[in-house]
Amino acid sequence: MSQDIRDFATPSCDLLALGEPTHQEPAFGHVRNELFARLADYGFRSIALEIDRVAALAVNDHVQTGAGSLDTVMREGFSHGFGAQDANRQLVRWMRAYNENRPAERRLTFHGFDAPTENTTAPSPRPYLEHARDYLELDLDLAGLTGDDTRWSRPEAVLDAAMSPGATVEAERLRSIADDMLLSLYARAPELIAATSRDEWFRARTHLTAGLGLLRYHKQCARPLEPGLRIAALAATRDALMAQNLMDIRGIEEERGPTLVFAHNLHVQRNPSVWRLGDLAADWSCAGAIVGSLLGERYVCVVGSLGRSEALGLGDPDPDTYEGRLQSRVGTWGLEASGTAPAARTRTDTHPRQGYFPLDRATLDAVDAVLHIREGMSEDSPART
Repeated sequence: MSQDIRDFATPSCDLLALGEPTHQEPAFGHVRNELFARLADYGFRSIALEIDRVAALAVNDHVQTGAGSLDTVMREGFSHGFGAQDANRQLVRWMRAYNENRPAERRLTFHGFDAPTENTTAPSPRPYLEHARDYLELDLDLAGLTGDDTRWSRPEAVLDAAMSPGATVEAERLRSIADDMLLSLYARAPELIAATSRDEWFRARTHLTAGLGLLRYHKQCARPLEPGLRIAALAATRDALMAQNLMDIRGIEEERGPTLVFAHNLHVQRNPSVWRLGDLAADWSCAGAIVGSLLGERYVCVVGSLGRSEALGLGDPDPDTYEGRLQSRVGTWGLEASGTAPAARTRTDTHPRQGYFPLDRATLDAVDAVLHIREGMSEDSPART
């Protein structure tokens, strides 16, 4: 096994995806930081995390210019509670220090690539559409169409199709307006960029596409489907929005260098994602499957694997599992081409609340490499180096 990420960052690689098998094991974030520092020396100029893309703009402002305090950007720039993770705080602090004395073209940029949704909630599209409206200097009463923001953001709007505003006449009108604004944003790009800047134009587009994405997600929420199909459709919608964001980010970063992507394995693997809980089952094409099909060899995927973890209550893997075979060959952590993984069985000693998805043959056959961490760490443990 190797600890040299350059073995897998091929010359054709534009997007290097690094997955973690669970969000609850902090060791993956610390190893990610170490690998990104090496990749920065290798020509990578950006990183994209599984957080709200619009919120993450504040994080990038901070790492670029020092705008806002570190505490503020960790609190407001990270969705899903990820701002509380020490590895993410260390990443932002390191990126700010790296950029401080470098010219703009050599600075590292920070992106989120997720939609602004949580597991059981999705916000109103109003503030995202209003940002674009104000940038375009249009006279539109969007609040009159969206109504009270809470009718969009309450859990019932996602969990119960009958309670969703996503298929209302007002929502359809908002989608039409948003589409018109997006066309206007492009049609007027020369004058808008001349009057503001390319960065401000991209920021307006990011808000507008987030608002459109929310309208599409809420429309999906309004479809009356049986539970398994409903979960699959919502997951597929979210991953499609993630893929759209990743392709957009690559368009922005293309001339500066490759991008490292960090997210759960279920979002970056090339094969379809599968979720099971009791009698419920769902499968869908994740962001990695979509982007991988579009970019071909320019997309490289490394999935994460874990031996044992005190934080998760996860014991040593059985030696005949995929994790067990990797466990026997690694000291602390290591990278290995997925094609060299010997025949084994899927791990069965996990439970749903750990958020851990074990390695299986289908995933290994569809990715380029595996990052295996022998033993996890608690948040108050010293950071790995």
